[in-house]
Amino acid sequence: MKRRAIRATIASRSSHKLLKTRVITKDKAMPPPDPLAPARLQQLKAYEEALKQFQQQRYLKAKQAFERVLEGPGGELCDRARVHLRICEQRSSSSTAAAVKSAEDHYTHGVALMNLGRWDEAREHFDRALKAQPKADHIVYAMAALDCLTGEADAALAKLKLAIQLRPENRYHARNDEDFSFLQEDPRFTELLYPERDSSSM
Repeated sequence: MKRRAIRATIASRSSHKLLKTRVITKDKAMPPPDPLAPARLQQLKAYEEALKQFQQQRYLKAKQAFERVLEGPGGELCDRARVHLRICEQRSSSSTAAAVKSAEDHYTHGVALMNLGRWDEAREHFDRALKAQPKADHIVYAMAALDCLTGEADAALAKLKLAIQLRPENRYHARNDEDFSFLQEDPRFTELLYPERDSSSM
C-alpha cells in the first residue's frame, strides 16, 4: 500500500512538473505586442472605406480615401492603394471630361479642385469657363482668388479689379475672403477694397 502511494505521489509530481514546463514554454513562445497595431487597424478601415467608394464609382472620394491609406504602415495595403489611385485618376478625368460642358460646370469643378489644392487643374477649368462667359464676375473673382493662393499678386489684383468693375458687391466679399490673405499687407489691395479711405484723406 505504501509503495503504491509513493508511486502515485511521484507520478503526480512528474505530471505537475511537465504541466508547469509546458506553461512556461507557451509563455515564452508568445510574440510581443505590435506597437503599430492601432495604425494598421486604422489603415485597414481606410482601405475598406476606399474600396466601398470605388465600387460605387465615387472616384473622387475613393481617391481621397486611398491617399489616407498611403499614410499607414502596411506596405501591402499601400501597394494596393497605389494601383487603385491610378485607376481613380484615369476614370475621374474621363468622367469629368464627359460631364463638364457648360461654363457653370467648369466653374463649379474649378472651385472644387481649388479647394483640394489642385491649382493647375482648377485654372484650366476657370479658363474654359471664362472663355465661354468672359463677363461672368464670379468666374473672374474665382480666378483672382486662385492667383492669390498661388502667390501671383499682380494677376490677382488685376482680376479682382475687373470682378469689382463687373459687380461692385465683390469688393465687400473680398474684404472677408481668406483666399486673399496673401494681399492683406499690399497697399494696392487696401486701395482697391477701401476707396472711401482715399477720398476721405484728400
